[in-house]
Amino acid sequence: MAEPKPINLALQGGGAHGAFTWGVLDTLLADDRIEIAAISGTSAGALNGAAVKAGLVHGSRAAARENLEWLWTQVGAVTDDRLTPWFDAVSPMAVSALIEASPGYQISEGISRAISPYMRPDSAALSLRRIVARFHYDEVCAADGPEFTICATNVRTGKIRLFRGTDITTDAIMASACLPTLFPAVEIDGEAYWDGGYTGNPALYPLFERHLPRDILVVNINPLERPGVPRTAAEIQNRINEISFNTSLLRELRAIAFVQRLVRTGTLPEGAMKDVLVHMIADDALMRQLSVATKVWPNAAVLHQLRDAGRRAAEGFLDRDLDRVGVESTIDLAAMFG
Repeated sequence: MAEPKPINLALQGGGAHGAFTWGVLDTLLADDRIEIAAISGTSAGALNGAAVKAGLVHGSRAAARENLEWLWTQVGAVTDDRLTPWFDAVSPMAVSALIEASPGYQISEGISRAISPYMRPDSAALSLRRIVARFHYDEVCAADGPEFTICATNVRTGKIRLFRGTDITTDAIMASACLPTLFPAVEIDGEAYWDGGYTGNPALYPLFERHLPRDILVVNINPLERPGVPRTAAEIQNRINEISFNTSLLRELRAIAFVQRLVRTGTLPEGAMKDVLVHMIADDALMRQLSVATKVWPNAAVLHQLRDAGRRAAEGFLDRDLDRVGVESTIDLAAMFG
């Protein structure tokens, strides 16, 4: 049997839409042709990455999959397959629209724009913290298993901060997932931090280390493109959110494309910089049906559909592109930035 192909995982943040990444990871972990060498995660990607790292260090891929299921069950995922026909009958777009139109969501949106999170009960943050605090940090921070990096944004400087090893704590993961309109900033070592998605969603450069494999697999959950121009206030706010949380990823992908062009043209001597190979798993068609409403209000039906969509997307990648891993990129960065 052939040796498994080592890859680095880059796990994007996107609130409850991170259930898509759950499905992707569940499928990758079930396939012994893939070996996870390193993980960089932000926000929901940090939570997913911690679950996978702890499970693999604990001793098995099965443990990692169990950790992911536990995590999303806590968030609100429904995993009872007897309910699948009912959920499949509900359009994600319809659920998203219903949430956006609901009085509860409208009121919470108005409050978040008008009242500082420092003046509101932080029940949402406390609920998330209770989940994050139950991670097994001796395993999450272990030297064994895949290298694991998360990031947050320094409020004072606007710079990215990476957390690795024993620096990854409950506070660090909470900082990586700290949306400033919802949660007070998280203080670590005298500095305040907001969501890492503003500066690295996820950070790719920790995966450029020479000792790591060339292949980076990005699990993208924020649509890179949307057809047409948003017209309603909700559509405009949603697109602003998506663009904001894709900017850092696009910046790093452009840098990779630049290095690839220099290597290809001979301008940069081969070996002077690491020529990484980039792959992506996404389902923009599904994500375009959703909005920021389903990111911040976890809904069982949507989480269930996102998990299943992630599984299908990962299966498609493995069927279509696994043979190209270690050989060439499967996304055309030159065309993306042409």
